[in-house]
This record gives sequence, C-alpha cells and structure tokens, in this order.
Amino acid sequence: MDTQRSFKAKQIVVSLAAAGIVVLGAASSWHTGQAAPMPAAPMVPAATAPAAPQAGAMALPDFSSIASRYGPAVVNISVTGVSKELVGSADEGPVDPQLQNDPFYQFFRRFMGPNGMLQQREVPVRGEGSGFIVDPSGIILTNAHVVRDAKEVMVKLTDRREFRAKVLGSDAATDVAVLKIDANNLPVVPLGNDKTLEVGQWVLAIGSPFGFMNSVTAGVVSAKGRSLPDEGYVPFIQTDVAVNPGNSGGPLFNTQGQVVGINSQIYSRTGGYEGLSFAIPIDLAVHIRDQILAHGKVEHAKLGVTVQDVNQALADSFKLDKPEGALVSSVEKGSAADRAGLESGDVITRIDGHPIVEAGDLSASIGLAEPGRKVTLQVWHDGRSRDVVATLGKAGETVARSDSGSSASQGRLGLAVRPLQPQERREGGIDHGLVIEDAEGPAALAGIHSGDVLLAVDGTPVNSVAQLRALLAKSGKSMALLIQRGHDKIFVPVQIG
Repeated sequence: MDTQRSFKAKQIVVSLAAAGIVVLGAASSWHTGQAAPMPAAPMVPAATAPAAPQAGAMALPDFSSIASRYGPAVVNISVTGVSKELVGSADEGPVDPQLQNDPFYQFFRRFMGPNGMLQQREVPVRGEGSGFIVDPSGIILTNAHVVRDAKEVMVKLTDRREFRAKVLGSDAATDVAVLKIDANNLPVVPLGNDKTLEVGQWVLAIGSPFGFMNSVTAGVVSAKGRSLPDEGYVPFIQTDVAVNPGNSGGPLFNTQGQVVGINSQIYSRTGGYEGLSFAIPIDLAVHIRDQILAHGKVEHAKLGVTVQDVNQALADSFKLDKPEGALVSSVEKGSAADRAGLESGDVITRIDGHPIVEAGDLSASIGLAEPGRKVTLQVWHDGRSRDVVATLGKAGETVARSDSGSSASQGRLGLAVRPLQPQERREGGIDHGLVIEDAEGPAALAGIHSGDVLLAVDGTPVNSVAQLRALLAKSGKSMALLIQRGHDKIFVPVQIG
C-alpha cells in the first residue's frame, strides 16, 4: 500500500513519507502560543495607478474559478491495510546451547517466540491519497498504488461526507485504479484530451498532500512522453507542479478546467517534492477505466521482444540517419515478434505510422494495445527499411527494456575469444557464438567482461573467430556487439577506431 511514489536515478525509491504513512500525534514544526505584537506599519504614499501592460505581455492565469467549481469533485482517500513484522518474547522458549556464546544471541533472541522461532504478526498501517469523481453515480479514478494491499478504503468528500469504497479494479502496470461509492448526483470533473497539451502550458493540481484536503498547486508542463524506470507502459506528463505524499491519484487540470492527467510520481533524492512531478495521461487512464468497467480487469498486449534505446554509437553501427528507434536485442521464441520474422539487430522505427523515438515509445504502444490486434511495424533491417505485420499476443508482464552499454574510447576491440563447447551450447540454450575469455581496452570500457558470450556483430551472427576477424576488418569506427550474459541479451556499442 502506498500513497506517493518517488524514483531516484534508475531506481525506484519509496521513503516513509513517500509511502504516505501518516503517524498521528508525532512532533512537528507547528508551534502554538501568544503571538508577538506586530510593529506599527510605516507610512507609505498613496498607491499610484499601475502602469499599462506592455504589448505582448502575458498575464498569469487565475485558477480560482477552476478550484471552486471542480474542487468538490476531488476526494480524499484513506486506506487501511496491514503489514507483517517479526515479533517474539525474550523471556520465553528454550535456550539453544550452541548460541549461548554468540555475542549476537541476545539481540536475535528479542525476536524469537516460545519455540525459539521468529514469529510474525499483522500490524495495521494507514495511508492517504487523492482521487476524482468521473461519474455522478460514484465512479472515482485514482492511482493503483494508493489502494494496493488495502483492506478498507474510505472516501471523504469536501462536504465532509464519508463513504466506504469498493475497488472495482486496478492495473499495476499503468498505476490506475477505479473505485465506486454508493452515492448519487455527485459533482464530477470534465475530462480533456492530453494530446492537445503543450509544453510550457499552465496546469493545476488539486489533492490532499499530507492530508490537507483540497490543496491547490500550479505549474507548467515541463515535458511530455517521459519514460520512467520500470514504467514502460506510461508516457508520463512531466510538470513542475508541487506534488507531495497524499497528492497521488489527484487530477491535473489544464487552464480550461479539464482533467488531462492523474498525478502519480515524483523524482526525488529525499522522498519529498524537488520540482519534478509526473502525471499519467488521462487518455490512457480512460482506456484502463473502460476495460475495468467492462471486464473487471485489464489485458495488455505483448510483442515478445527485448528492446533498448539507440544512442549515437549504435546508430552509426547500424547506419541509421539518427539515433532513434527501439533496437531489438532478443526475440522470444514463439512470440508475435518471432512469428512476424523480427530478428535480433532489427530497429523498430514506426508502429502503425507513428514514430518510435525511444524504446519506451514501443513499450507504451504495445502494452496499451489489445491482444490479438494486428500492427504494422517499420523496421530497419540490414541497412534498409521494411514493413512487418505482427499479430500481438497477450502479456503476462511488460515488454522488457534494457539499458544500452556504456560508451568506450577509441582503440582496438580488445577481446580474447574462443568457440563455444557443446556442453556450453546446451546449458546456454544457444547454437552459435564465441565465449569471451578476456576483455580490455574499448570492449572492457563498454562493460564487456570475461564469461560473456558474443553472439553477433552489427546484427550478423558470429560462428567462428575467423568470421569475427573478417567483420572487424570491414567495420567502421564503431561496432554493435550482441552480448549474452546469463539469460539476458543486450547490444553494446564499442568504438574501435
């Protein structure tokens, strides 16, 4: 259960504050007491009429009408759940003779139960978040992480009425949940179109940060289509609107008073707001809502590829005009991609005519499509573009995404390799490749090390040391090496000259 999520440089970080756990009665920085007398106000000359605004000057927006009109449709969500902790008695149970001389025994014994075993008990926890009413019959949108692991969900309106809510469904992949309360003729928010939102436009958030209901904050759209770590399905709207624990699940309005997003995450090194907040586009949220209301669950499509971003070194290796697209590092056997003929080393540049700039664009497009749908992929293959039609399968999880390798300095390749042994082929489930026994120079700087298996160079499978030498002889200044480490595959760009 979580009421605000934050992430930190490729790693999701959830702090106590970001988890939305509110400790009632804790000390705070609020102080009470008699106010000091105010000094007398100095005499100032009478105000003069304000100067006329310069031509082309832009007035700051006034959000008061939006806040007063649609604030009543924004709700506070209180969640009660449980967490398990280890407990026990230090005065109960037998003493293990082998532990009597252990200096850590008394410490661990605190957590031991009557039988000398660690015991678990359920401890109630509470969290808070926000949501907004989208139907007068009591349909509410919020974040999935706000109601995760909840045993009871309570919704409080601005008129102080409270209702027990039912979770109709939630989708962890997109962080969208749909609630229902038994009420009628409720105020609702109008839904807008996030595609018309432009970078630099003003936006408004209403929510319950730290439990302060119907708090209003404003800012601008900083970027669109942001891909965040482990969030491949969602092209986030980035803003500088202040979002704090308790804001999660609340609406993001445009200047016309239409909801264009659901406030979901922040980027933070401390767990608190630091100027970067992210909202789920409302078009995506409505798509998820409709599936939940119609079927009670959400299904995502699956292509069956592992993809990575294309940097400049990889673009040079594959002779692309610019570093864009989703580079296929592996294809799952029997998947939609495999049936369509996609291969490792292909670069997907468009899907149904829409450009793929980053790997996350492909993940979002595929993940939000319906299983069984046919899509047309424009693929850069062996130096030329071709169209591939794939019939999407059903996903159990998101399309995988891996980071590209580090850049390397110029120089020789720096690899010592040998052919795969028959046993290594069987154990690794691969039919070709060279085992890397040592890596130095550019290869080592790119992150390649001994034990890796070199499968391909610039998309060409490698079967022998002689073939590798031939590929090196005709290569340009950079090469894209397909490396298998364990069961994972990734293209690593290496500068060799």
